[in-house]
Amino acid sequence: MQYDRIDARILEIVQKNNRLTSEVIGARAGLSATACQRRLKRLRSEGIIEADVSIVSPKAVGRPIQMLVLVTMERARSDIIDRFKKAIRSSVEVVNGFYVTGDADFILYVTAPTMEDYEEFTRRFFYVIPDIKSFKTMVVLDRVKAGCAVPIEAPSEN
Repeated sequence: MQYDRIDARILEIVQKNNRLTSEVIGARAGLSATACQRRLKRLRSEGIIEADVSIVSPKAVGRPIQMLVLVTMERARSDIIDRFKKAIRSSVEVVNGFYVTGDADFILYVTAPTMEDYEEFTRRFFYVIPDIKSFKTMVVLDRVKAGCAVPIEAPSEN
């Protein structure tokens, strides 16, 4: 996956606001709208842009309870890890899931309408998977920063 300085500028722009028109993005990046559309299409097809999303307030949509959950598996076999990754992907309560190094094997960001709903989720999700050794829940008191923006470094020109 290759990108140049203009692509880097486009990526910076769309990470801040992906609702801008190709005309506006192109003007900010020094391109025509058509050239900008071609670049955006290529960035998406090559997987550099994975998705175009909106960040939604969990509180505004009735899911004010937010947790970070550290999950430790019984063993680190590839089939066990793959099965748990599939379970994460299929759960609507799990907003983000990360396979990590360290004391836990996974870190999950989970939302729920109430603590009772979260408890029900734990019973349906964590207690039925025999490969889970333990999980530890940390309740989020305040979401200080929410985003998906990745710092973009323009490639050096040779």
